[in-house]
Amino acid sequence: MAKGAPPRRHGVMEENGFYNRHSRIPAGGLALALPHLQDAVRSIEIDCGDHPVVIADLGSSQGKNSLAPMSIAIATLRQRLGVNRPIFVYHVDQPANDFNTLFEVLATDPDRYTLEAANVFPCAIGRSFYESVFPPRYVHLAWCSYAAMWLSRIPSLIPGHFIAHRCAGSERAKFDLQAAEDWKSFLSLRARELRTGGRLVVVLAALNDNGASGLESLFDHANAVLANMASEGSISLEERRQMVVGVHPMRRCGLLSPFQTEGLFEGLRVESCDLASVADGAWAEYERDGDAEALATKNALFFRSVFVPSLALSVADTQNGERRRDFADKFSDALKKRLVHQLAPLQSFVQTLVLSKNTSAPMRTTETRNGIR
Repeated sequence: MAKGAPPRRHGVMEENGFYNRHSRIPAGGLALALPHLQDAVRSIEIDCGDHPVVIADLGSSQGKNSLAPMSIAIATLRQRLGVNRPIFVYHVDQPANDFNTLFEVLATDPDRYTLEAANVFPCAIGRSFYESVFPPRYVHLAWCSYAAMWLSRIPSLIPGHFIAHRCAGSERAKFDLQAAEDWKSFLSLRARELRTGGRLVVVLAALNDNGASGLESLFDHANAVLANMASEGSISLEERRQMVVGVHPMRRCGLLSPFQTEGLFEGLRVESCDLASVADGAWAEYERDGDAEALATKNALFFRSVFVPSLALSVADTQNGERRRDFADKFSDALKKRLVHQLAPLQSFVQTLVLSKNTSAPMRTTETRNGIR
């Protein structure tokens, strides 16, 4: 990589099932969205033919967090269609995704949606959802949870930090623009792929109306650990400078911006747009048992499972990946040691949008706290 050039891609979630085991915050956020998903499935327009009903799970990662939403979608469809109609479930993620773990989850997890479901056929596609993934008018239901917050490209380095919403000025503006462009691109592609009367449910890590994500303290602690590692020589100053995480959550007003003209964008209409706070279950456990080290470990491993693969891309590596693994181990250990002395809950926010293709349902915008309206 040329000096001064930003990384051209971001990492996928940490492999070998690591993300499945430690992604508690995305799991908590998507749980709040499941009633919206069920309502969406009940509203899909489906003909009485015998061709398969198609579900797209966009940004599936390693599959564990897909089991509950896919199970609910399939069960709700069965109530409408009976047991004989075929259902295809396409799990979509980047080619570098850990698909081996995904297939293992689909085959062996006790909560797998195929366990007692006839005529359900799981598939996988290794492609970015910033490209066309399906033929036009092919998908009945699309679900995307905690994936559309990742940008298609990283527009700039970030002086003094690794994540753009912790900075201001021209660098922040570049990320704001990239996020807006990517959101429109994502919506346009899904609009072409959805059937008339289909539904798209998008669950996103969100900023509240004051611009807070709830994870600011965790990001700042991680940033301090990176600075210490650079000063100690575990990573070079240039490696640290190149580290960027391509996540850029948006406020509700930004997510709704494309729909300002007659409430439509590329044939999509917003049926609901709900902001909620995600309770920190690990903090609740800490309040019960007082185990500070357990809480710090959970938070450090959550950060590692989601963000460290992107940071590690800037670490000059050996052929077998040993130096990047060493970086991940040292970073997560140092973050845990830092967090154990500065405990705080991670009260994050989640935005759930339900979009319909070419329907006239009115938009409903509400704000919830901990999933309670």
